[in-house]
Order: sequence, then structure tokens, then C-alpha cells
Amino acid sequence: MRTIRIYVDQPLASGQELILPSQAGEHVARVLRMVAGDELTMFNGDGSDYLATIAAVGKREVNVRVQSAQRVDNESPLPITLAQGVARGEKMDLIVQKATELGVARIVPLLTERSEVKLDANRAEKRLAHWRAVAASACEQCGRARAPEVTPAQPLESWLRALDDNGALRLALLPEGTTQARSLRFDAAGGILVVGPEGGLGERDISSLNAAGFQGLRLGPRILRTETAGLAALAALQALHGDV
Repeated sequence: MRTIRIYVDQPLASGQELILPSQAGEHVARVLRMVAGDELTMFNGDGSDYLATIAAVGKREVNVRVQSAQRVDNESPLPITLAQGVARGEKMDLIVQKATELGVARIVPLLTERSEVKLDANRAEKRLAHWRAVAASACEQCGRARAPEVTPAQPLESWLRALDDNGALRLALLPEGTTQARSLRFDAAGGILVVGPEGGLGERDISSLNAAGFQGLRLGPRILRTETAGLAALAALQALHGDV
């Protein structure tokens, strides 16, 4: 039987009674047609799943009672930050969704030399909220109890200047790269993977990345689309160094 998992952005505890957020409540009542007495699982990103029972379904709200909490241990031992050149429309949604399913720890949307997407302050805030919701929804599906951090979109240069020197392996996915995934060695700090947008990384981008200590990662002889490249690299790194 399929387990229904719902993301709830608030503290949760055994014995607690609460009203589901409006969107989650509507999904439970109108889409899934669940009724009082049905069970579901909630999570809030603290690393636990919370088994709950629906107490009542009203016209505008769904009341639930938390029965128990269970720690979830399915995070990758390889923490990877995906620094992704912002892609157009649904491509970026796909990247956020699948990167979450592949166990990425953090997603940094980047504005690069060849970025086609322009974000003013208002639009950037709305896109950030949307991407975070996409990540939470992906966690509902894949069983993660910790959503990856999704940061605000920022220029590549600004991000590089603020980048912590914590020992994470610095990688940029480049067709001309010479480093192969199987030859990499990660420590506890994991890695950072930079992927360009539709037009790829420009010369200034590559120069800045080289100066910041990034090495070029090469997956193979074919040029991959931006919505394929990072996901393929994440899958390869997880298979070789992470979820093994």
C-alpha cells in the first residue's frame, strides 16, 4: 500500500493535534479523498517521519493527530552542493526535483555569463519559494525526511567570493574537463558541482572557477543539456562515492 507523506513546515511531536496547511489539506481531502481514521506520514525536515491519523475532514480544513515519530536514515553519506546555472521554466523545476531525489544536500541557483533567465527582486523571491516547494514535494515522493537547502539565486562571482573553504571538492562540469568521476576522492566535506545554463559556462565563468580552485569534470564524449548534465553527474557520483 502506498504511503502518503506530507510536508508540514512546523514543529511536530507525538500526541500533537494540528490542522494541515491549506494546500496539503486540500490534496489529502479532495485529491486523495482520505477520510477520518486514515493514516498518513508527515515530515518537517528535522530527520524524522511522524505517523499521524486523520481526526476530521471538514470543508476547509483537515485535522490530524500525531501518533509517533521515527528517525529516517536515508541521507547520502556524500554531501554534494549542486550550483546550477538557472535554466528556463520547467527545466529548473525538473533539475530541483530530480536532484532532490538523487540525494543532493544543497542547491544553489546561479546567474552566469550566458544565463538567459533574468530575475528582479520580486520574481527571484517567488522563484525561490517555488523551488523550495518543488524540493519538499520531491521529498514526499522519495522518502527523504530532510529537504535540501535551496538558496536564493545569485551571480556566480558573488557566490565564489563568499564560498567557504571547508575542504569540499570543487568540480565544474565542462566538456573539455579532464577529471573523471571514478578518479575522485572525497572527504567528509563532500563536493560542490557547478553546471552551466542552456548556453553553458562562458569564458569569464570558467576563468573565475579555475581561479577559485575548481577542476573540470568530464562525463563522456557527448554534450548534455543542462537539465541532463547535473543529474547525470549526481547519479554517477552517488553510485561511485555515495549511495553504495
